[in-house]
Amino acid sequence: MQEYMENQVKLGWLIDRKTRRVEIYRLGKEVEVLESPTELSGEDVLPGFILNLQTIF
Repeated sequence: MQEYMENQVKLGWLIDRKTRRVEIYRLGKEVEVLESPTELSGEDVLPGFILNLQTIF
């Protein structure tokens, strides 16, 4: 994920299916960690996009 961020990616999700944990990477900000979220938002990068995690977990 670090390589993506170094190339100016604005939003990245690292999803671990085993632990049901998601790390959210945002350009210029600290990593946010979520435990067992049900969905992820595309925020201002992909307005209106929602990723439903119930089918992934």
